[in-house]
Amino acid sequence: MTSITEQGIFDTQEHIDMADNDLINAVSELASTPRLLVALDFDGTLTPFVDDPYQARMIPEAAEPLMQLKGFSDTAVAFVSGRPLESLALVTESDSGSLLVGSHGAEVQIGSGAGLLQLDSEETRRLNELGPALDRVCASVPGAVLERKPGGFGIHTRQVDPERVPDYYGRARAEADRIGGFVQREGKDILEFAVRDTTKGDAISLLRDHVGATGVLFAGDDVTDEDGFAALGDGDVGVKVGGGNTRAAYRVTDPKAFARVLRQLAGQRARHQVEASA
Repeated sequence: MTSITEQGIFDTQEHIDMADNDLINAVSELASTPRLLVALDFDGTLTPFVDDPYQARMIPEAAEPLMQLKGFSDTAVAFVSGRPLESLALVTESDSGSLLVGSHGAEVQIGSGAGLLQLDSEETRRLNELGPALDRVCASVPGAVLERKPGGFGIHTRQVDPERVPDYYGRARAEADRIGGFVQREGKDILEFAVRDTTKGDAISLLRDHVGATGVLFAGDDVTDEDGFAALGDGDVGVKVGGGNTRAAYRVTDPKAFARVLRQLAGQRARHQVEASA
């Protein structure tokens, strides 16, 4: 498992030089793939977590190389998030032609089309029943925030006393279990309930097929990104941002560290395209 320090030096607890070469070589090889897909989580990957999710914006260090990558031929950039599609478009400052996947794969914007989530009557009934129940639970916990999503709910606990979170989550889970039919996902300072079981792995597969990618870079920071890493194959590169167990082959410490990986990829992709056109 590899990491990149604040100074931009790749390291690991063992075999520092080998870890350095592993990640550098993987990015270098990926840069030469004929059709590249760069698919990225947003919160915790391209921006630090903030108290108000709607105020989050990509750090400049990541925005610059991503803009360069978007300008290359045979190169696609997509954002894959648990956020609702509308929120994801806002914080990534994306236009209608951007590749966006929200709600863990349940909402998709490909080209000029946006596949908003269409719920059936039973799914709507379950959401309508769970919403007020979660409102009551959240109202009893200072700092708790309930986010309504097209296909579910997200309970944010970033500003909740950590000692109260297990009890809070337990009561919320009990309400969802009482109603039934919800997929539960626990991530960093959030517990989500959804009526669909789509994952970021589904999103990676969809995007790969859509752009005809021969190589994929996927990066994420949370438990829900593990499905995305599981969807990667030979020649792809998965990067975990931050701590925690992961299927990803590589790890970086934070969004600024990952931005340096993007800068490396953009620089090598540019050189490859110049050489290919010579």
